[in-house]
Amino acid sequence: MSEARVLSDAPWLRSGPAARVLALLNGDGEEARVIGGAVRNALLKIPLGDIDIATTALPDEVVRRATAAGIKCVPTGIDHGTVTLVVESHPFEVTTLREDTETFGRKARVAFGRDWVRDAERRDFTINGLSVDAEGVVHDHVGGLADIQAKRVRFIGDAGQRIAEDYLRILRFFRMHAAYGSGEPDRAGYLACIDGRAGLSSLSAERVRMEMLKLLVAEGAVVALQAMADAGLLLLIFGGVAYTGTFAAMVAAERALGLPPNAVRRLAALAVAVTEDARRVAARLRLSNAEAKALDSMGHRWWRFAAKDEARARQLLYRLGEDPYRDRLMLAWARTGGIGNGAARWHQLATLPQRWSAPKFPLRAADFISRGIAEGPGLGHVLTLAEDAWLAADFPLESSALAAIADQAAARFTRDHRL
Repeated sequence: MSEARVLSDAPWLRSGPAARVLALLNGDGEEARVIGGAVRNALLKIPLGDIDIATTALPDEVVRRATAAGIKCVPTGIDHGTVTLVVESHPFEVTTLREDTETFGRKARVAFGRDWVRDAERRDFTINGLSVDAEGVVHDHVGGLADIQAKRVRFIGDAGQRIAEDYLRILRFFRMHAAYGSGEPDRAGYLACIDGRAGLSSLSAERVRMEMLKLLVAEGAVVALQAMADAGLLLLIFGGVAYTGTFAAMVAAERALGLPPNAVRRLAALAVAVTEDARRVAARLRLSNAEAKALDSMGHRWWRFAAKDEARARQLLYRLGEDPYRDRLMLAWARTGGIGNGAARWHQLATLPQRWSAPKFPLRAADFISRGIAEGPGLGHVLTLAEDAWLAADFPLESSALAAIADQAAARFTRDHRL
């Protein structure tokens, strides 16, 4: 299977850092092409991301040419054929063509090669198996052009074999479908993922986290995650119930508010009902401290928002801060029915930070020292009493109201400590 077409709108192939790397590696019996995701994205007219390059040149030859041209060269994976060239602050992974010389079970013995077809056949999905040369000619040896046109994510060759080579490809299959596919996932690939799902346990938490966070923010994440849930994959990943309906409601809420997709917020909708869920998921995915803290905050008594009017919502906004307030409120919104259930009220509460800024608590320690409260731990306690009363009174700033709050807090503290 081989097909070629010309990539007409690709100025980065004619000038700039990528063109310079291709010019360096082409000639004198060697050929280089841009490979994989950058080609796919260029055909789809979306941002390229990293530009990876494949070449017939052996790693030592790549290093020799780069050094002679004064280009920084980093041997990031030279034993496996990969060298990173840094041109104008842009890194390019350059990998020598490879081919399987012997396959046995889940392993393959790999050698450097010069055959573009055999190199393409080793890759994961047909839409990632495309390459483009310096002239803009796109080479397709695996049916990737047709699959891009059909918005279909399909394994190259035998899906089960591709998965056995790296079980992370199960997650990549659904992530790629969420990003580039349409409709239901490819049937053969889907069944192969189910057959190989036990292999997910062999993956590191860091690799699973990386793929899942990317999947959660993809355009087609709702369909992909439902397919994963139906296949029993989400239970294996999270170790608990996955709430795909709540996830869909969260996506709808983000869109209603004009917010960009947020991976941790969506993760909370998918897998967190209480703080215990948040801690389990954070541990299983090895989330960063900031991600784990945000997840835990969202799971903490989110249901209280269901009974909040705007006055009490202002208190929570003051306590939590803008981002945690919005995230927890949106989880409550998604869990209590989403867009169709009291949407106007939820929208009003969610946009409170744009309409109201919490003032600073105006009372200070001196206000209570002057009322006979001694410095020490008790002073902090009476300040907390006064702040709670100030919040309950809806943040008054008039001097008379503040004086009354200070008097009452000081009197209460004194009374309690006399008992």
